[in-house]
Amino acid sequence: FKSKIFLATAPALDDEMKKRIKAHQEARGPEWAAIEEQTEIAEAVASVKTNYQVILLDCMTLWLSNLIMAGEQESQIFSRTEAFIEAIQKIPQSVIIVSNEVGYGIVPVNDIARQFRDIMGTVNQRLAACADVVVWTVVGLPQVLKGKLR
Repeated sequence: FKSKIFLATAPALDDEMKKRIKAHQEARGPEWAAIEEQTEIAEAVASVKTNYQVILLDCMTLWLSNLIMAGEQESQIFSRTEAFIEAIQKIPQSVIIVSNEVGYGIVPVNDIARQFRDIMGTVNQRLAACADVVVWTVVGLPQVLKGKLR
């Protein structure tokens, strides 16, 4: 892809995160445009100009964290997820979405962690159902779960 845009959902809340974001920006290089949006990702995607060929959203996990920490309820989050899916289906660009599989391991001890895990699982399932290609990367090795890589 020649023209690409990065949609970042991570808020720069502390010095460590600011350094991490700066390192990611430097690693991407100047050929990437960027949008920073922690919650309104459907609107952000819809606002991308058509001269960009691809949108890379990184990541859904932080997006969900932002919403839960802001006090959003499960039903609101699922409505936002559906709005995001509708938005990406209406645009001409390819969209690459980074998310984390948080369902492996033990059941979390506290309620908010269990809620997060359950909601993230549902969000990931909805995104995967609509995706042409789903790739799960484990220890740097891509495993194609759906579709074919170009």
